[in-house]
Amino acid sequence: MSAPKKVVLAYSGGLDTSIILKWLQTEYGCEVVTFTADLGQGEELEPARKKAEQMGATSIHIEDLREEFVRDFVFPMFRANALYEGLYLLGTSIARPLISKRLVEIAAEEGADAVAHGATGKGNDQVRFELAAYALNPDIKVIAPWREWALSSRTKLLDFAEKNQIPIARDKRGEAPFSVDANLLHTSSEGKVLEDPAEDAPDYVYQRTANPEDAPDTPEFVEIGFETGDAVSVDGQALSPANLLTKLNELGGRHGVGRLDLVEGRFVGMKSRGIYETPGGTILLEAHRGIEQITLDRGQAHLKDELMPRYAELIYNGFWFSPEREMLQAAIDHSQRHVTGTVRLKLYKGSVRTVGRWSDHSLYSEAHVTFEDDAGAYDQKDAAGFIQLQALRLKLLAARKRRLEG
Repeated sequence: MSAPKKVVLAYSGGLDTSIILKWLQTEYGCEVVTFTADLGQGEELEPARKKAEQMGATSIHIEDLREEFVRDFVFPMFRANALYEGLYLLGTSIARPLISKRLVEIAAEEGADAVAHGATGKGNDQVRFELAAYALNPDIKVIAPWREWALSSRTKLLDFAEKNQIPIARDKRGEAPFSVDANLLHTSSEGKVLEDPAEDAPDYVYQRTANPEDAPDTPEFVEIGFETGDAVSVDGQALSPANLLTKLNELGGRHGVGRLDLVEGRFVGMKSRGIYETPGGTILLEAHRGIEQITLDRGQAHLKDELMPRYAELIYNGFWFSPEREMLQAAIDHSQRHVTGTVRLKLYKGSVRTVGRWSDHSLYSEAHVTFEDDAGAYDQKDAAGFIQLQALRLKLLAARKRRLEG
């Protein structure tokens, strides 16, 4: 690859991406444009601007993408009830395609010929960033310093920082106890004190949720309104996608909802242990399941559940912009036309449960399921013929078995 002249760097303002900024300047002699996305990680982003200015960034982009993130990425994913390996709500995975999208767009705006990221060579994010970038611009150059440079240890990184007068926070002079990635959907903690999956995670790892044992002794009830598969209100108050998820995070965090200790199978082949906190997302998943229970036909619901693991794996592996994900999304979105109504949930000591659901689009018929007189809504004699037809092939199989064994 020829040396790039201008690179757009996904920049957090932290030590690693600051080192990458300087490394790009010194290694390639190129201009560096920084891009910092506000995805609701809860950090002040102006320090990133100042740091990029001090380090000679050619141009600095800081963008509030919270609404786009929830509206165009989180909500479509939640229409599918997506869970990776049956448990993980994909909080990190779903943020990467949006960051990559803006990296490629800014590269076009700035006339840059390359983009760069700070993902390591052992993780999934390198795959997600780069697959998304190539899907959006097949000619884009992607620079992944962690796969190229000789800064193979924390000591070498710190030495490089000191040599190049890159500010180092005091707590970065030693090895951090764990690594954190956060956005409006979740907080992910990995590494160091969490690397032994046999050891319980220390309490200080959890940042977004109260310890369920210390959560309020009184349950709290919340009502979430849905329109065509997306949450639109909390307790009757209409909210934008980002504000709604923020509200659910507050409720869930207070009651210790959404903690997950997971050993997952990474796309690159190894297993890793992560501590995830997804308070609002956990509430949202339960609520969406609740409203689908009365508005989705059984065939639709069961087919969705069959498609979901494949859909979740595509997102986890970085294929958000693939045609197969878009095909599945079209089917999922079609299923959501009548997923409109309200769900009532109970939050208590780390749990969230659906306790009520109602909708003008409901398929639930009390007349058909009542144990009382149904006034002719359902003739129970019809079940006899239904059972005989369903049993026919089983009877034939049993007869053959008896004949062969006899």
